[in-house]
Amino acid sequence: MIYWEIFVAFFIPGIVGYGGGPASIPLVQNEVVDRFGWLTISEFGEVLAIGNALPGPIATKMAGYIGYDQAGLLGAAVGIFATVAPSLILMIILLSILYKFKSSPKVKRMTMYIRPTIGVLLGLLTFQFFYQSYESEGTWQTLILIGASWLLLVKFKVHPVFVIIAALGYGALFLA
Repeated sequence: MIYWEIFVAFFIPGIVGYGGGPASIPLVQNEVVDRFGWLTISEFGEVLAIGNALPGPIATKMAGYIGYDQAGLLGAAVGIFATVAPSLILMIILLSILYKFKSSPKVKRMTMYIRPTIGVLLGLLTFQFFYQSYESEGTWQTLILIGASWLLLVKFKVHPVFVIIAALGYGALFLA
């Protein structure tokens, strides 16, 4: 029964709380403090403060903590799933509608306009990363990382995850 209550306590704010974490905080507070009585208002304030101090979405952090507090690891998993389930369900519905109309000229035109925009945004992001690396570490370090990454990705066909891990290791050893 506790798992169902945890699910309901975080699923309802996820559906009703339009705007994400900050908009759903009062709804979560209503569920966990007023409805189920799992926390006092002061404990909820502390959970909120800790959640704000940590990186990432606040709603999932609060759901994970409160779910864990009430029902252990499975409770944390249920709370986190209940928080993301409304968005997940909506994405599945919207993607199925988009897939249904994928041969429509309007949908094709829309995706045709989106692709160059994404390409420009990725190019801009790459340039910003390059420029920040150049400014903070200098020309040689930047060229070494670019060259080694290119060799690993293009010449040796190493998976990008391993190239990123190697770059992090290089930074930790030689740039720290």
